[in-house]
Amino acid sequence: MNMAAGVPYGKSPADPLKVMIIAGETSGDHHGAGLVAAMRQIDDNIVFLGIGGPAMAQQGVQIVVDAANLSVVGITEVFSRLPGLLGGMRTVKRAVAEKRPDLVILIDFPDFNLHIARHVKRYKIPVLYYISPQLWAWRSGRIKTIRRYVDRMAVILPFEKEFYDRHGVPVTFVGHPLLDHIPPPVKTAGDNPDADKKERCIIGLLPGSRGQEIRRNLPVMLAAASRLNRREHKGFAFVVSVAPGIDVDWIEDFIRPYRDTVDIETERAGVEKVLTRCSLAVAASGTVTLEAAIYGVPMVIVYRVSPVSFFLGRSLIRVKFIGLANIIANRPIVPELIQHDATPGNIASVVSSILGDVGKYEQTREDLRWVREQLGEPGASRKTAGIAYSMMENTVSGRR
Repeated sequence: MNMAAGVPYGKSPADPLKVMIIAGETSGDHHGAGLVAAMRQIDDNIVFLGIGGPAMAQQGVQIVVDAANLSVVGITEVFSRLPGLLGGMRTVKRAVAEKRPDLVILIDFPDFNLHIARHVKRYKIPVLYYISPQLWAWRSGRIKTIRRYVDRMAVILPFEKEFYDRHGVPVTFVGHPLLDHIPPPVKTAGDNPDADKKERCIIGLLPGSRGQEIRRNLPVMLAAASRLNRREHKGFAFVVSVAPGIDVDWIEDFIRPYRDTVDIETERAGVEKVLTRCSLAVAASGTVTLEAAIYGVPMVIVYRVSPVSFFLGRSLIRVKFIGLANIIANRPIVPELIQHDATPGNIASVVSSILGDVGKYEQTREDLRWVREQLGEPGASRKTAGIAYSMMENTVSGRR
């Protein structure tokens, strides 16, 4: 079935459209899977291949490189993954040459994907970039590469459209794909952490989706949990989110020293399972902080990388905040504890101050509702799928 706007592309079912899609992070894997599903609603004969993880594989994408072998956090940490990154680039380039896809879709992962965009243009294959690199935060000079090698941007943050319009890059704001999966928050008495003194307050610990992140973040989060449990008269319960692809036994190695004194459990069914249960989250900087914001969960953002990465990043980053909720609002809606400030004592103190002030807690929830409203309407995957098919239609028509 080939139904894109009812217009045939001149290809028989025996010669289906081919799309290469590249996502190098866990969040990109999920957003890529949503986009693939939306594109299959238009044409269920399409062939997908590329880089991704289990979510994209479940949607039938032929994974030529596992994204788990490529993802890194921090500037210096990239060197440890360099052989895998270079090998992945070679594999993708061979696949482009052999398969000649009708469209290449890039999802975030800029250093890798912009290199691939340059290569793809040699074959006159159109390039759609879905989920923009954070050029507005640092290394804005990459806009020249995007303007030259990317045919269209599909952006998910409200201020990004103005940024690309200003630089002469074709762009569409499609809204944030997380809105396709997260229901609107409903305010109830249970939202107040003090609404029922008899119930234990649940705090989510979200240490990240990559081994390097977890190794740096989870120990301080757990130590903060221990301090909170000793400091407060009422006890807390903690839930650690275990990302897909992370060995839960490895996570348990971090937790084991606290088992006898702190109520801790792990959750492997997805971060949304944690966010629907907790009154507050301690979250590693990244997409998960925006997910918490969309759920309306107050949070403390923690950011820890290697000392060298932090030093280099501090000299390069041009935004005042690292959390997307704060960046969108251009003010500190939720607290950020960065590098040396991200200590167990500081985390425990900030958590206590939020949960101990009902007015502050409720104001934070109101601010997070406002952030959600700025992200547009649901349907990002569907809108981006329409853009993708329009680009392929033009390409295939031009070959007739």
